This record gives sequence, structure tokens and C-alpha cells, in this order.
Amino acid sequence: MAVGVFDSGLGGLTVLDALVKRMPDQAFIYLGDNANAPYGTRTAEDIYNLTCAATERLWDEGCDLVILACNTASAAALKRMQETWLPADKRVLGVFVPMIEAVTERQWGDNSPPREVDVKHVALFATPATVASRAFQRELAYRAIGVDVEAQPCGGLVDALEQGDEMLAEALVHSHVEALLRRMPKPEAAVLGCTHYPLVEAAFAEALGEDVKVYSQPKLVAAALADYLDRRPEMRGAGTASKFLTTGDPKRVSSKATQFLRRKISFEAA
Repeated sequence: MAVGVFDSGLGGLTVLDALVKRMPDQAFIYLGDNANAPYGTRTAEDIYNLTCAATERLWDEGCDLVILACNTASAAALKRMQETWLPADKRVLGVFVPMIEAVTERQWGDNSPPREVDVKHVALFATPATVASRAFQRELAYRAIGVDVEAQPCGGLVDALEQGDEMLAEALVHSHVEALLRRMPKPEAAVLGCTHYPLVEAAFAEALGEDVKVYSQPKLVAAALADYLDRRPEMRGAGTASKFLTTGDPKRVSSKATQFLRRKISFEAA
């Protein structure tokens, strides 16, 4: 049985890593749309079409459930996919909701009205497309009231991480944090709204200071998916073996992924 995991590039590997550690007996098929990455500066229509195409490719692999391990795709495409496109026997889930549940301390499936929560000032760091979509604020409003969100588009950070330029990535983190702090001097929590950003979580934490709680997605998404599959075991998928697919050059992507996760990863052509 296999669950599909999709990202525009390599960032979703941070989520996949956490999923495998949490559910070692579950098969996963990862698809990176490296040929079209990054998504963060694309139009919403572009992102929607590319995400639908990738999801269909994972369905072909026997994945009835697909996780969009890409905040940009989750923000720009997921709602439209679920409302107008998704067949009744398939499921596509995003990575925003587990994060928001953690920030607001609400349990999975809690559909009670939005309420006051302890955290009042939240900093969101994400790609330009995710920030422009306001999807995080929309989902948060379903669950909490009275929360001020200041969003910072982190231009260039995904590119630096995909290229393995750690010095540039850390410099960009500090620059983006400084820009946000000028508008929100005292955030109580910070959300890393891109699956690439866990690779520089320490840099975010250092730049923000010890009083700011930093929420990173991989472990939160893994816990949420494990709970979901316990309740919906029929969505574990028809595939039986884990593998990595890419729309880009498999050799080049494998080399970058190995550097990205610091363990050997071998991609096949999608």
C-alpha cells in the first residue's frame, strides 16, 4: 500500500522523512515536479494545473491519498481541487491544517466554532505565492479569533536551499526575520510555512529569539497523517513499494536530494 507525497521540488522530502520515521511500515511514493520548480512565484492557475497533473500521476501509481507536502500548492490549489475536481474515491490533503491545529491547540476534526486562543501574535514565513493566497489566515479564522498574523514572503530562500547554498540561505533568513520584526516587533509564535524551511529552522529560531516558539511542519504533518490513516485505513493506497519520482533529470535530482537530506536518495523519471 502506498500514500502519495507531492512537492514542487525537494522541500517535501523533509515531510517524507518524518512520515517514514513515524510510519516505517507504510509505503510512500514521492513525486517532485523539479522541472517546473519553484512554484512560489507562479500564478495560482499555473500552480493549480501543475498540482492536478502531479496528483493524477500519483493516482496512476496506486495512491488513493495524496499529501501536498508543498505549502504553495496547498495554499493556491487545494481548496479548488477538493471542491470542484476530486473524485469521490480519492483524497488530497494539505500541510496547513496540522500546523494551525498545533498553533491553536485544537484536535483534528474539531469543528466547533472559532474561539479565543492563547497565541495572539503569529509570524508567518512563506513563499510569495503562499503569502499572496492568504490561505493560512483563512484556515486560521475557521478555528480561532483575535489572532494577528504578519506574513513575510521569503523570496530567494527556496532557491538557495535547493542549490545547497547554506550561507546564503541563513543570510536570507536573518534578512526576512528583520523585515518582519519591523512590522511585528514581538511575535509570540512563528510558523515556517514552507517545507524547505525546516532545513534552516535553527537560523529562524536564532534570529527570532528564544521567546518565540517556532512551529515547523514535518513532525506535525506525520502525527496528523498517522491519526488519519488509523481512522481511514482504506486510504493507505494500492501501491506496495516506496519510490521517488521526478519530472526533472533523475541523476541531477538524486544528487541534490542526497545532499538535501544527507542520505542517499535515488529518483526515477516520472
